[in-house]
Amino acid sequence: MIPALLIKPSKSNLLSFLSNLRELIKKHATIPVNDLIKILNPKLRGWANYYRHWVAKRTFDYVVHQLFWLLWRWAVRRHLTKSKDWVRRKYYMNRIGGWQFHGWQKIANMDCHFNLVQIAQTPIKRHVKIRSAATPFDPQYLAYLVKRKPKKQSRNSWFEPALAAM
Repeated sequence: MIPALLIKPSKSNLLSFLSNLRELIKKHATIPVNDLIKILNPKLRGWANYYRHWVAKRTFDYVVHQLFWLLWRWAVRRHLTKSKDWVRRKYYMNRIGGWQFHGWQKIANMDCHFNLVQIAQTPIKRHVKIRSAATPFDPQYLAYLVKRKPKKQSRNSWFEPALAAM
């Protein structure tokens, strides 16, 4: 049995990312919750999309845990005279996986909800290399390339013109 090479996000990158989140939340201590979510979501989504091809599920869980406590302290600090149960009802929704940080705003007489991205639910997708000899111009590999093509329209559709010509 050949041992597998498992690549995880480095500890320094993880701590740097958490430090950036911590600074961002401290810097925006007084903004409305929906604006904070609008700032955090692209950062979380981008970081999760970068590491989703790695062995990162535990890392994602750790980031979610740390982010929960950062946002909990942010919310409690904003409402010192309110109970923690009141803070939970105001800033968190009950979801199947637990509490989800959220906010809402009335836009054009409609309630718009803003939910924080749950990076722990990011699907881990392994990168599968293509066979080195497979080309779209060789009919021998036509079935392999068609099978490999994803169900959705691919961004890398370099072999489609050749498949259409065959």
